[in-house]
Amino acid sequence: MGRAYLAPYGVGLGHASRLLSISEFLKQDNIAIKFSSYGEAVSYINNHGYECVKVPPIEFAWSNDGFSIRNSIANIPLWFTNFGRQIFQETRNISTFNPNIVVSDSRLSPLVSSKILGIPSIVILNQIKLLLSPRIREFRATRVFEKLNGEFFGNLWSMAEKILIPDLPPPYTIAEHNIWNLESIKKKMHYIGFTTPKWHGDNQAINNVVHSLNLDKKRPIVFMHISGPRETRLNLISMIQDASKYFRKGIQYIISEGKPNGSIIPRKLSSTGWYYEWCPVRDEIFALSDLIVIRAGHEAISHAIEHGKPMVSIPIQNHGEQLGNSEKVEKMKIGIKLEPSNTNPAQIAEAIHRILDDKSYLENVQRIKKITDRHDGINNALEIIRSFI
Repeated sequence: MGRAYLAPYGVGLGHASRLLSISEFLKQDNIAIKFSSYGEAVSYINNHGYECVKVPPIEFAWSNDGFSIRNSIANIPLWFTNFGRQIFQETRNISTFNPNIVVSDSRLSPLVSSKILGIPSIVILNQIKLLLSPRIREFRATRVFEKLNGEFFGNLWSMAEKILIPDLPPPYTIAEHNIWNLESIKKKMHYIGFTTPKWHGDNQAINNVVHSLNLDKKRPIVFMHISGPRETRLNLISMIQDASKYFRKGIQYIISEGKPNGSIIPRKLSSTGWYYEWCPVRDEIFALSDLIVIRAGHEAISHAIEHGKPMVSIPIQNHGEQLGNSEKVEKMKIGIKLEPSNTNPAQIAEAIHRILDDKSYLENVQRIKKITDRHDGINNALEIIRSFI
């Protein structure tokens, strides 16, 4: 029996979701699977029935306003300490499990441990550069710094046998700011397409949701699907609840807090609004919705595109990756980006109304969806992983 050791980044749930999607297919091949991670991802993986070894966390610091630069800098000594502890623990875990392949999602320590043990590794990655705030990117020194740190990190990620980019090839790459123009990864990188599971629809399941939430499919439905670190979610959720007061009459909305282990029972907010702590029918509501309100995480954007839904993206403040992703969403004219530092409830409602009124957003995202249909990221990743087993 083959063995695969899967190690996703633990902040947010997008990285864990990617590897869980892959693990379901590996399990069908009778491949033994073991996970390692930290943060909210651990309970999320355990809830899906897999063993997940908890390792010391390495994560940026967050506040209610978003990414905290000051606190993250203060955490650097702890990062180095925990990185060493991660390598020690991962080396022990991998050695004991003895996998054919180690698959990392955006984590470096499993690659180091694999190298030490002589076990092949793959990394799934949609961010290589450490991006600074767009406000200072106009300065040449900033662009030079981003290029240099990108090549530095690219050399580190190149410890893996292959670097899989869960994105569309140019010019449609969502994470273009994070990936493009890096010499250090060119020989090992492969664009595999989005790794969000392709949902082929279940009319009965959709009708069940329509009935349970008393939705009217003839009226606009907005899904506010908020993910990311807990500290950054709550303020935005409060703001979008306030935004609903500015909605035109007839707009129906569903809010999902994205809280692992949260209640799956929807709470009624108004005659047209519902609130989930954890939404068990996410795909059905994606399919029903006319537009999505999201942060600007790569997984959330790719999920919206896979469903062919235009979006309002509100990136986490000072989060370089999300700011870059949301810029590409706006550049492709598949959604509207709102600045996290000065967005208010009325602006959120206005952006929603604008997308509902302008059908070009829907037409553009439907065109990109046809391109994604030709790139099955999960299947492409599986082919590469299976080649090592």
